[in-house]
Amino acid sequence: MESFIWSRKNKWTLNLGKIIGTIKHNIFTAFLYFFIISFLGCGDKKQTILAGIATVNITPPLELNPILGGYGDRMSKPAIGIHDNIYAKAIVFKNHDKLFALVTADMQSFPPYFKTQLVDTLHEFGWGAENILLLPSHSHSSVEMMSIHIKNNLNIPQIGIFNSNVLKLMIKNFSNVILEAQKNLQPITMGTIKQELDGWNRNRRKGNSIVDKDLVITRINRMDNSPLAILINWTAHPTFMGPEDMEFSGGWPGELQRTIEKLSNSNTTAFYYNGAEGDQSPTPRLHNASNLEQAKAYGADLGKLSWELSKNIKTKPVFNLHYHQVDLPLPARSWHPEFMNTGGKEYGINSDQANYIINLLFPDSSSSIMFNVGNLLIVGVPGEMAAELGKNIKEKVHNNTEIEFVTIGGLADEWISYMLSKEEYERGGYETSVSFYGPTLGPLVVSKIINASESISPLGIKN
Repeated sequence: MESFIWSRKNKWTLNLGKIIGTIKHNIFTAFLYFFIISFLGCGDKKQTILAGIATVNITPPLELNPILGGYGDRMSKPAIGIHDNIYAKAIVFKNHDKLFALVTADMQSFPPYFKTQLVDTLHEFGWGAENILLLPSHSHSSVEMMSIHIKNNLNIPQIGIFNSNVLKLMIKNFSNVILEAQKNLQPITMGTIKQELDGWNRNRRKGNSIVDKDLVITRINRMDNSPLAILINWTAHPTFMGPEDMEFSGGWPGELQRTIEKLSNSNTTAFYYNGAEGDQSPTPRLHNASNLEQAKAYGADLGKLSWELSKNIKTKPVFNLHYHQVDLPLPARSWHPEFMNTGGKEYGINSDQANYIINLLFPDSSSSIMFNVGNLLIVGVPGEMAAELGKNIKEKVHNNTEIEFVTIGGLADEWISYMLSKEEYERGGYETSVSFYGPTLGPLVVSKIINASESISPLGIKN
């Protein structure tokens, strides 16, 4: 009996100790949080950034007959299967009453007017065109851009046949992922690093003369220092999968993200956005391998490397959240003569028909969203920009703003065409034939963005 009483007493004492320990831990955590959000910013009303994330499977059901984008040779044939699901992922940042949604997706591109439709569905929740940035991976095994273009009534298989059901599904999914991320806000710390990689990509027009080798990794931590999100910026086409591959896939960017998420033991979400990839191709990691094997190997290797590098990132509370929309009045739309000898001939259209198509499908103005949080600035570019122009933007904007890490978000919000220097436009080739605004588009976009950055303070964008 005495032994029994002692055991009960001892057990009660141990439990009491655990309770006291838990209380102490919670008090310490609460104090730390209070210190970060209150004490650090009490003098100038600073408030640490909150962030929330969400993920949604955007793979269209095969019964909707969704077509794959990336290659005209597919002739608007529907996908025959799903190798791996495609996803949209959102990070919503909040500072005081200021919100910004960064959305990445395993998409080929977003067509003109898609974002307008998306904003219309989200307007009542406080969202507008200026505080949403859509960044596709440019997977060539995802939804055909023109199949969800609201103005595409052309019924031309090489371009992509419109599918209203897939468009409705996409608008719904992208709306939901932003609203869900908004519900999941929590205090964060974050940090960014940059590493140059040799031998991972190449310039398909200029060999290795102009290659963007910057791998930029941003780590967003919870308050317990576990990674909430890893954000990867790398510049290369996801083109291992060819027109003969008729299954949905995120390509190597999808494998990159899955690899990081598998290596993390703390429910981490990986995000990827492409850079100025207009002339940048991935360098295969394998020899004598299938398209799928190449894509998986490239994504897995880059994912492992990125995860290891992310472990070295030191994070800290961030207080600055800024965004700015740069209006881009575009040059007159025009087909390059080479197109009429290539795509025009292939599509069976004459120059008058071509002019009608380009004026129907492509806008006379666009925009660039510049988004700054912490020491990271993302410059959204609405098309496929050549690396030479992208590197110019990164250098000049960095010099103008003193923001440490400046990245290009390629194909941002909408795909309007390729963007080349005047010299590269005149050189011709495939990229020139799908540059729909003539030789001045690339230099104009670069100039507008650099000029806008001159009004950016060292501490962030004045919006």
